[in-house]
Amino acid sequence: MTDTSRLLRAYDEQLRTDAETPSAVSVTRLGPLRLVTFLGRRGFVTYQDLGGADEAGVRALVDGAVAHFRSDGGITNVEWKTRGHDHAPGLHEALVERAFVPEEPESIMIGEAAALAVDVPLPDGVTLRQVTQESDVRAMCAMQDEVFGSTPSDASANAILRRQALDDGMELWVAEAGGRIVTAGRLEPVPGTDFAGIWGGSTRTEWRGRGIYRALTAARARSALARGKTLINSDSTEYSRPILERYGFHRVSTTTPYVWTR
Repeated sequence: MTDTSRLLRAYDEQLRTDAETPSAVSVTRLGPLRLVTFLGRRGFVTYQDLGGADEAGVRALVDGAVAHFRSDGGITNVEWKTRGHDHAPGLHEALVERAFVPEEPESIMIGEAAALAVDVPLPDGVTLRQVTQESDVRAMCAMQDEVFGSTPSDASANAILRRQALDDGMELWVAEAGGRIVTAGRLEPVPGTDFAGIWGGSTRTEWRGRGIYRALTAARARSALARGKTLINSDSTEYSRPILERYGFHRVSTTTPYVWTR
C-alpha cells in the first residue's frame, strides 16, 4: 500500500465518523448520511461512503436530505461535503438540480505531525500565542471573516465559543504584530484517532509570504505531538497546499462543498 493509499484509508476510517462534527447540536441518520445541525441553524451533510448507491439511490438520498432540512424552517443554509474519491454516481447533477451551488474545491492534505514541527523564524515584531479569552476569540473570528470575504457577524465567534465550552481539546492560535492579529488557525485533536486537524488558517494579505503561516502551523504541530497525535489533516486552499507539500504532506483527495440557501 502506498503512503497516499494508507493515509486515505486512515482518513476514511478514522475521521469520517461522528468525530467529524464534534460541535453538532443534533445529528439525524438517513441511510449512510449524517444530517447535522450546527449552532445558528446551519445544516451539514456528510458520510463515510454512500453505501454503494447507484444513480437513482443517490438522488433518493439527496431528496431525503433536502426534505429533512426544508422541514426545519429555522435552517437557512446547508453544506453537502463531497469528496473526490467517493463512488457517487450522479451526485453533482442531483445536487445542482436541487439548488446546491458548488464552491471552490480544496485539497485533502495528510502528513506526519513530526514533519511540521520545525523551527520557523518569525519576522521582527511578530509573536505567536494560544488564545482562550472571549475578546481574543471574537477578534480572531472577525479577522478571519475579513480575510475569507465573509459578511462580518457574530455567528462564527459564537460557534467557536460554544465549541470551546465543550473542552474537547480544540486550540486557537494567532500571530500578532503591533497588537493586531495577522494570522490565525485552529488545532483540533480528534479523540480515539491518530489525527489532529489544522483548520481556519488565514493570513492578512499584506503579511503573506513571510513565513508566519508556516510558523503558526509548526506551533500547532508541536502541540499535536504533545497530545499524542502523529498525523495532521487539513482541507487546504491553493495558498496553503504548497506549504504542506514542502513538508512531505500528501494530497490524498479533494473536497468540494455544495451549499444550499433557503
